[in-house]
Amino acid sequence: MAEPGFFEHVLDAFEGFVDDAHGAVRANAHRRGLKVWFGTADGSAAREHYEAQLMRQGSDFALEIGFHAEHRDPSENEACLEHLMTTEKQWRKELGEDAEAGPFLGNESWRRISEVWEPPDPDDPDAPMEIAARLADYVDAIEPHRVRD
Repeated sequence: MAEPGFFEHVLDAFEGFVDDAHGAVRANAHRRGLKVWFGTADGSAAREHYEAQLMRQGSDFALEIGFHAEHRDPSENEACLEHLMTTEKQWRKELGEDAEAGPFLGNESWRRISEVWEPPDPDDPDAPMEIAARLADYVDAIEPHRVRD
């Protein structure tokens, strides 16, 4: 588990990495992760968002970084992912082969484009910057393609 304040450091670094073209950053940092979205302040746009979060995998933790579609209606999540897959060639150039698209880890009704890392070393001063940079890569690669007509 990350130290208290770890993901606040990730958020501070993230704001320096992400392209301003996406609009105002909305974020929620907590002990186990950072959630970022663009849109209204009330969070209604947060159903499609980006996260860097610690997740339990068996008895261990892993760090997942990427994009999530978490609508209440599973068909909206599937439509979101299908739409993003039509532009896979473009975002794949920026994200590489580590980005996996499919069901969310632990919830079959949600969708993701993300990758899994070893959990961060809380004593590594570069860890928040590395996580923030990769999360910004996801935002800059996917956000221009996310909105559907």
